[in-house]
Amino acid sequence: MATMREIIFDTETTGLDPRTGDRMVEIGCIEMVNRVLTGHTFHAYFNPDRTMPAEAEAVHGLSDAFLADKPRFHERAGDLLEFLADSPLVAHNAGFDFGFLNAELDICGLERVSEARKIDTVSLARVRHPGAKLSLDALCTRYGIDRSHRTRHGALLDAELLAQVYVELTGGRQIGLGLAAEVREEIVVTASMAVRERVFRTPRSHAESEEERARHAAFLDKMEKPLWSR
Repeated sequence: MATMREIIFDTETTGLDPRTGDRMVEIGCIEMVNRVLTGHTFHAYFNPDRTMPAEAEAVHGLSDAFLADKPRFHERAGDLLEFLADSPLVAHNAGFDFGFLNAELDICGLERVSEARKIDTVSLARVRHPGAKLSLDALCTRYGIDRSHRTRHGALLDAELLAQVYVELTGGRQIGLGLAAEVREEIVVTASMAVRERVFRTPRSHAESEEERARHAAFLDKMEKPLWSR
């Protein structure tokens, strides 16, 4: 079985759009090999060199005071890229996280992460559960994943939850047991599949008894104006 390494990751930021000056303040990455957690992670906080809006702090709890002594992104960029290597990157609403990751790499003058590596669990969930709620919380509830310890957003914690959701979205927990390695490929059912030969059996003989015919006739006599007499 070929080895498949994937990185599930999440970010926390100062806002919604890096094009307007918002920055990444936390990233959490988890390594999976053949859909099994290996225990290898990358986690870092970053000083964004700007104030934290109150609405963003209310989501993740990362204050200016907490981030003041944390490294800038460029100080950990090399370690992060080494951990990511060339593996596919899985995120929930991945366009958001890729946007911030690549914006930070742009600031550092480093090569962007290719969009071809992006796996978006929102897109997977939309296909698997059309019309359903697609938030991470909603998917955890759907799959019975415990999130009672998630009182606020946190990049590493959210990545851990997303890893479990991702396994469910791509075939279920049996994948981690090695029962289905090639789960990212679509399952195509073709007309060339073998059709089982139909076996015809001789019907069993069956006839009502005289007593049964008499009971049936008595039952019909009790019916007033039956449809078949019109």
